[in-house]
Amino acid sequence: MAQDKIPVQVNGRELTLTNLAKVLYPEDGFTKGEVLDYYQRVSAVLLPHIAGRPMTIKRYPEGVDGQSFFQKHATPHRPDWVRTEDVKSHSSRARDPGATITYLVIDDLPTLIWAANLAALELHVPMWRFPRSAGAEPVPDLMVFDLDPGAPATVVECCRVAEALRPRLEAAGLAPLAKTSGGKGLQLYAPISGLTAEQASEQALSFAQGLEAEHPGLVVSRMTRTLREGKVLIDWSQNNGSKTTIAPYSLRARTHPTVSTPVTWDEVAACREPGDLFFTAADALARIAQRGDLFSPLLTG
Repeated sequence: MAQDKIPVQVNGRELTLTNLAKVLYPEDGFTKGEVLDYYQRVSAVLLPHIAGRPMTIKRYPEGVDGQSFFQKHATPHRPDWVRTEDVKSHSSRARDPGATITYLVIDDLPTLIWAANLAALELHVPMWRFPRSAGAEPVPDLMVFDLDPGAPATVVECCRVAEALRPRLEAAGLAPLAKTSGGKGLQLYAPISGLTAEQASEQALSFAQGLEAEHPGLVVSRMTRTLREGKVLIDWSQNNGSKTTIAPYSLRARTHPTVSTPVTWDEVAACREPGDLFFTAADALARIAQRGDLFSPLLTG
């Protein structure tokens, strides 16, 4: 097809967009062109949250029903203006511990559109940013709690856990904000400073264990799947410097083009049905137009 390759200029950078009519979300008929349009329109609020962070993308070349893969290493076939940063892997699960990973860093709209054109539906980032001195441990600027419900629990139970966790965090001087995972769960973020990733993980674990002791029928802090039925796992381990969490405003590769969407504490308190905190790309854009970036307080550190 003549329209399979379309040259465009994005903020002065030349790109070739491909297969824009390809359906990536079959249930909704949501195309690659619509994915690119979403990321262009959301970029003003998305980019400040991911700029300077090593990016792991999850690509779906054949759509959400096809095969997918996480990509940490930046593809070698990339424009010379795409920023990358080398990081020595410290993950014990890496195939080659100590190997250098050349990460993609998405600081601007051209790079975001270039990545989205690779069918990178999901954007995953850690809680720290560059610069980072060679060999140094990452210094996080955020603490995250990933609230993951074990069926039959849903995001409704996650909201109750978030409400119980919030005063504990605030009593410790933290200012948590909530967003949906774009899937079944909820995530709390709070700005931090002066902690290593290990210290942030230990602190997050302490909060999770404290809430588990107070609400043993609702909360679990251990990853063991057999413990999670009908409860909410507070995944504190996402604060590890080698782990990533779905970025605010990223699409998710679910049946529908859902978005990891910041929500207010009033919305958390009012949630009584899973559908109360279900947001598609169109919903997220409408919310931003009305409310702006609810996560903007995370950027003022």
